[in-house]
Amino acid sequence: MNPKNIRFAHSNVHYYFNGSLKHLSKLAEKKTSVIITDDHVFAAHKDKMRGWNVITLKPGEEYKVQATVDAVIETLIEMQANRTTTLIGIGGGVITDLTGYIASIYMRGIRFGFVPTTLLAMVDAAIGGKNGIDVGEYKNMVGIIRQPAFLLYDQSLLQTLPTMHWADGFAEIIKHACIKDRSAFRILEQNDLERIQQDKKMLSWIIQRNALLKSKVVQQDEFEVGERKLLNFGHTLGHAIETQYDLTHGQAVSLGMVYAARLSELYLGFKDTEKIEKVLTQYGLPVAASFKMEKVLTILRMDKKRNSKYMNYIMLEKIGKGIIFPIELKTLEKQLLTIARS
Repeated sequence: MNPKNIRFAHSNVHYYFNGSLKHLSKLAEKKTSVIITDDHVFAAHKDKMRGWNVITLKPGEEYKVQATVDAVIETLIEMQANRTTTLIGIGGGVITDLTGYIASIYMRGIRFGFVPTTLLAMVDAAIGGKNGIDVGEYKNMVGIIRQPAFLLYDQSLLQTLPTMHWADGFAEIIKHACIKDRSAFRILEQNDLERIQQDKKMLSWIIQRNALLKSKVVQQDEFEVGERKLLNFGHTLGHAIETQYDLTHGQAVSLGMVYAARLSELYLGFKDTEKIEKVLTQYGLPVAASFKMEKVLTILRMDKKRNSKYMNYIMLEKIGKGIIFPIELKTLEKQLLTIARS
């Protein structure tokens, strides 16, 4: 395997595209490593983890909390894990978030790597070094930015993925196209979810293109003081919706992108909201839903992107060009309520 090496502020991350889980032992010693995964992933790929030290967790965002972290740390102590131990997160975004966070605080920091098993994790969640947990209704309220040593991509792991989780991944792919990649948006327009699922070559191209696009943005602004904020397109409102309603991350972000596009119409004269809605629909994502905006706004007010009385909202000048647009919080709430009622 020949990795693509990407240098971040304090570390070098090795990306192994088109790899295989069977190559994991070349990246980390079995005896001194611990795999963290969830019950679903372990059940589907148990044979591939034979011989490794494995900690399995209950699946789901509701377990991305401090209680889970405490339980894993207690298990690591029982296993006599030390500073030579490598933690390996094999799973989706919840597992990579937890693994990176635990590795960053256990013994003040040990080596870790990821094997993402969902499309969402492959193109977004496992990339960029954001690791953390939720606190009550507030997503990712506690965490750290620290890069993994490696990312091992095994496309065959996607074969067991439910259609809904494929759509979640495409929410982030569409997001990247909206803010930074107009040519990729055109390709997405010309295809749909089923067609890309069946075309392994195109899927591989999409995964690598999106992973490298996000990595490049993070390289330029690893600690989110400027350019990296663009990656929050659709997430400001999306996270607030996700914590209040029974929606997947991709579904919530899809709705968030529609609202952000409509705000972009109002403030920037954006003209392609219908195109975005059409593409989202092609990839099995919602463009409208019934929810109480007032309830969602109570969560949005605690968003980490808020600065004093202003929210740094991500909008679009055009497809392929996102911008950071500060809006006074009271004005933003008024505009979102107006859009919700229209």
